[in-house]
Amino acid sequence: MNRFIESYANEAFDILVIGGGITGACVAYDAASRGLNVALVEKSDFGGATSAATSKVIHGGLRYLKTFEFGLVRESLCERRIMGNIAPNFIYPTPFMFVNPTFVMKIGLCLYDWLAFDKKFTWDKSKKIPNHYSLSREDVIRQAPNAKREGLKGAWVYYDSLNIFPERLTLAFLKSAVHYGAEIANHARMEGFVMEKGAVCGIRVRDLLNDTLHTLRGKLTINCAGPWADMVLKMVGKGAAQDSIRRSEGIHLIVRNLVGKQAVGTMTSTGHFFLIPWRNYSLIGTTDKEYPGTPDDYHVTKQSIQELLDTVNKDFGNDSPIRYEDVLYAYGGLRPLLGSGGDIHTITRKYEIYDHADEGLPGLITAEGGKYTTSRNLAQNVLKTAEKRMGRLQPCATHKRRLVGSEIDDMEGFIEAIKRDNSDFRETTVEYLGRNYGTEYDQVLKLARQDQTLAEVLNDDGEILAQAVYAAREEMARMLADVVLRRTGICTLGHPGKEILNKVAAVVARELNWDEARMAREIGEVEAILKVPAP
Repeated sequence: MNRFIESYANEAFDILVIGGGITGACVAYDAASRGLNVALVEKSDFGGATSAATSKVIHGGLRYLKTFEFGLVRESLCERRIMGNIAPNFIYPTPFMFVNPTFVMKIGLCLYDWLAFDKKFTWDKSKKIPNHYSLSREDVIRQAPNAKREGLKGAWVYYDSLNIFPERLTLAFLKSAVHYGAEIANHARMEGFVMEKGAVCGIRVRDLLNDTLHTLRGKLTINCAGPWADMVLKMVGKGAAQDSIRRSEGIHLIVRNLVGKQAVGTMTSTGHFFLIPWRNYSLIGTTDKEYPGTPDDYHVTKQSIQELLDTVNKDFGNDSPIRYEDVLYAYGGLRPLLGSGGDIHTITRKYEIYDHADEGLPGLITAEGGKYTTSRNLAQNVLKTAEKRMGRLQPCATHKRRLVGSEIDDMEGFIEAIKRDNSDFRETTVEYLGRNYGTEYDQVLKLARQDQTLAEVLNDDGEILAQAVYAAREEMARMLADVVLRRTGICTLGHPGKEILNKVAAVVARELNWDEARMAREIGEVEAILKVPAP
C-alpha cells in the first residue's frame, strides 16, 4: 500500500472519507467495491483509536435485550455471522460463561438464540455457533476455578465470537478498499473544508509526515471521525450530530491467565464485565464511564484502572484479588454515543447517518455511533444515503466477498496445511501468521527466508522480526507504534522488554531511514504508551 498523499496530483474523487477507524475503513471498502473513486485520510494511524480499544469480541449485543432493542440485536447477530464469513482468520466462536444468571438473563439467552436463527449458515462449517447451556456449581468450579465460590449457584454458557486482532481486521478492510482502487493515507490530518456556493466540495489535508498541505476535491465527503466527528462538524458550522455526541470511556486490562479457554463474566450495577482468554492471558473489560474532555486529551488513568479492578474483585477471584501490580498493560478508548441526556449506561449503541444537505449543507454526510460488529452494515447504509445525492450505484456485495487475505474456506485445514508446507519455521510462528495475515502469511515468511536474521522469534506467540519489515514496506506503518501496536502484537500484551523493542526499532529504522535520534524518540513514545500509571 502507498500513501497517496505523498504523490497527490490534484485528482478529483467521488467520495472522500475522513477517519481510518473501522467505520471509515468499511465505508471506503463499500464505496470502492461499487466502482467509486475513493480517498480516505486518517490523522494518526489506521484503527488506532476507538477501533483498537475493543474487547476483541464480535458480539450480537446480548445486553441490548435489556433495553428492548431487538432490532439492534438482530442486526448485530446478522453481522456477527457475516464478519465470521468474510474474515474467517480473525473471527472464532468462543464460549462466554455468565455466573449466577438471573431469571431474566435466562429468558434473554433463549431469545438471543432465537434471534440468531440463521447462525448455522456459516461458510466455514467449523465456525457454527452452538446454543446456550447451563452449568452446575460443580461444573463452574471445575471449568473456572478462580471464580468466587461464595454464593455461587451455577452458570449459563452462551457463544459470541472472538476478534483476535481488531487492528489487523480494520487493516484488512482497508486493504480490500485499496484492492478496488481506493487511495488511503495515515498521518494525514483533515484541517478544513473546501466550500463552493454553500456546498462542501472537498477538504484540506495536512500530510503530518512531510508538513505539506493538500486540497482534495470530492463529490461527497463522509465524516467517519468517531469521537472527533462533532469537532469536524465545527469546522463547517453546526450539524445535526454536533450536539448529540457523548463520549464513553471503555478501558481494558491485560493480566495473567485467570479463566482458561472460555470467557467468564457477571452483571454489575452499571452493566457487566468479562475476563476473556486472549493469547494465553486474560483481558478484563470493559468500563462505560462518561468522558467530559476532548478526545485528543484522553488517556487511561490510575483511577479508571482501580475502579475496574475494584468491580472485578468484588465478584471474581476465589483465592486472592487481582492486584494493581498484576496489570501488564492497560488500554482504553472513547465510544461516540448518541443521546443528549440520561445515564451513559443506557444510551443506545445504534448509529445514525446524517445527510447535511437536509440542513442546507450539501456534499457532506456524517456517520456516527454504532459499534465494531455492525460497521459493515453501517457502511452499506451510508452508501444508501449517498445514492440519494449521487444517483443509483452498483449493489453492495461486501456481505458475500471475503476480505483481502481472508480467502480461506476451511480455517483449521488451512492452518494444518501451512504448518506442513513450512516446516522450516516454528509451528507457533506459522500458525500465528496464518491467523493474523491469512493468505498473506507467505509474504512474511519470504522475507525471513531471504534474510535469516528476520526469522528471529520474539515472543511465545511466535512473532518474528520479518513482520516489522513487512509492516513498513507493505502496510504503511510509519511510526514504531504503528508497527508494534497495530500491525503486529509485539507490544499489545505490554512492554516486551528493552532488548526486543530495540531490535524491532532498529529494523524499522533501517526500513524508514531513521537516524539514531529519531529511533530513540520513537522508542520513547512507545514506552510512554505502554507504561501503566503508577498505583
